[in-house]
Amino acid sequence: MDFSFDARTEELRAELLDFMDRHVYAAEEVFREQLESSGDHWAWDAVPVMGELRAEARRRGLWNLFDPGEHGAGLTNLQYAPLAEISGRSHLAPAAMNCAAPDTGNMEVLSMFGTPEQQKEWLEPLLDGTIRSAFAMTEPAVASSDATNIELSIVRDGDEYVLNGRKWWITGAMNPNCRIFIVMGKTDPTADRHRQQSMVLVPRDVPGLEVKRGMHVFGYDDHDHGGHAELVFTDVRVPVTNLIGEEGAGFAIAQARLGPGRIHHCMRSIGVAERAIELMCARAASRVAFGKPIADQGVVRDWIAESRVRIEQLRLLVLKTAWLMDTVGNKGAHTEIQAIKIATPATVQWILDKAIQVHGAGGLSQDFPLAAAYAGIRTLRFADGPDEVHKNALARAELRRQEARR
Repeated sequence: MDFSFDARTEELRAELLDFMDRHVYAAEEVFREQLESSGDHWAWDAVPVMGELRAEARRRGLWNLFDPGEHGAGLTNLQYAPLAEISGRSHLAPAAMNCAAPDTGNMEVLSMFGTPEQQKEWLEPLLDGTIRSAFAMTEPAVASSDATNIELSIVRDGDEYVLNGRKWWITGAMNPNCRIFIVMGKTDPTADRHRQQSMVLVPRDVPGLEVKRGMHVFGYDDHDHGGHAELVFTDVRVPVTNLIGEEGAGFAIAQARLGPGRIHHCMRSIGVAERAIELMCARAASRVAFGKPIADQGVVRDWIAESRVRIEQLRLLVLKTAWLMDTVGNKGAHTEIQAIKIATPATVQWILDKAIQVHGAGGLSQDFPLAAAYAGIRTLRFADGPDEVHKNALARAELRRQEARR
């Protein structure tokens, strides 16, 4: 395993670091003010400064870096990892580079499984950044950590599918520019449990689809990336040509989508942790308590040292996973993907907690990015599968491996 950066990565890394320093960090407060004063609370991509950032990212060749195929930069996971980490330092950067979830995963699905017609109508504008999308899988009435529980019905009626059911926590769906939903539901409840589900494309303006409400996360509505919506489908009709792949392939497509998504989340989360450490050190050095700088307090130094150790360990695990995905494929890296999904949110949450503590009451406020980052990272312990599901599967695989060695 060689984790040194090649020439292409070094070039893009230098460009991205300059983009962050010159444009992104300075735009954070401007973006917040412009979005709050805009006529639409949810339309983050219509904010003027975001348009400026996206134009600058395009100009610098920092567009669609996530996509390893012909539509993107053609980077490997190992090449993309340090770039995603840098972008994770600001909530604006992934969106500015067209590298933000859920659009990235949806573009990957359409690239891998979409028909030429579906790619023309939906993938191309997503790649161009002119529309947004959402992925509708989670439901309020079932434990969606087991994707085979999904109940939304997809019934064929002639040349159409009819959808009935509810979804919630559908990220990005509150944005009016979210024009297309990839919806997972059951087409055959009598089939094998992993062949009951299918995915269909549902345009936002189709009759019977109601965007009911936005969900709150620890009091945040996450409007700066389109919120998380509850959706109601009542006799929603779409052409059978909107089916993605084949009937019964929904579960397999979901797994193919979630693998890259999980490592992208982890890569960006390391950037969150790095910025938290920077803020923690700056705050500790600038504040005095009980006659000496907070940085001289033993417990604070312990937090700083532990934070550095933990983030270096985590980065190595993520890089190993990226390398394995590149060399043996997502299936071969399955154990490591589960491991980083378990380790990353918990580790970064711990670091954010200590950074908040060092900041005192300020750490809980809107004056620093720590509280919002904490809410986002805590959410990641549910997104793309909760900790317990990944731990159970990882333990099962380890037990089998140990049994085989006896």
